[in-house]
Amino acid sequence: MGVVNTTPDSFSDGGQFFDANRAVDQALQLVADGADIIDVGGESTRPGADPVGSEEEKRRVVPVIERLAAQTNVPISIDTHKESVARAALTAGATIVNDISGLTADPRLAQTVAEFGAGLILMHKRGDPTTMQSDTHYDDLIAEISLFLQEAISKAEAAGVDFAKIMIDPGIGFGKDLAGNVEIINSVGSLTELGKPVMIGASRKSFIGRITGADPAHRLHGSLAAAVAAVLYGASAVRVHDVKETREAVDVAIQLRRVK
Repeated sequence: MGVVNTTPDSFSDGGQFFDANRAVDQALQLVADGADIIDVGGESTRPGADPVGSEEEKRRVVPVIERLAAQTNVPISIDTHKESVARAALTAGATIVNDISGLTADPRLAQTVAEFGAGLILMHKRGDPTTMQSDTHYDDLIAEISLFLQEAISKAEAAGVDFAKIMIDPGIGFGKDLAGNVEIINSVGSLTELGKPVMIGASRKSFIGRITGADPAHRLHGSLAAAVAAVLYGASAVRVHDVKETREAVDVAIQLRRVK
């Protein structure tokens, strides 16, 4: 999954693709680089980020999605937790909703996903961007994430979302510390026991910087290591900024996993 942030303040590429033309060009480049899905987001969810209203979020993402849907057959995901934004994006040509709230932010979202026959990615997080790093203690991290995601899956299926179109994301960096993020990647196999494909979004995140000392723009090598480890442990998808490099690394990891 290739990331396109149409935001002025995302932690890694904030402002680079705020212009719709540049966002579309970047998305098409990611497709050429080997992306299987393009994830378009209009609201930064980095720690400390300010919330964005639904109308502004739609203004940022809908024109990009409309143009992408007309120029590529690669599935487009909308990264939002708001039902009205999801509806506008699905109408514009998106076919997946990537909900970082795991259906806790907007109770109408699952019904809209079901109405469009869309895919749904359910992520675990604690708190919101202004508070999520203030409490990163868990008595049993993987058990708590698993319980949260199982409840989200049940909500989605009760609303009519297609069982085969649900993916889960344990939420690297969303209310977790360095040790917690490492534990998540090491525990992907346990998360697959929920019966859904697992996506890991570790690309350029702060825990990589804490390990390597690199700033977000220079975390490629650490991000590749995290992506390869996630795939070897059983992840079905990785959400990344550097598609070309990750595509090559993950393709090798997939072959190694098959041999194993």
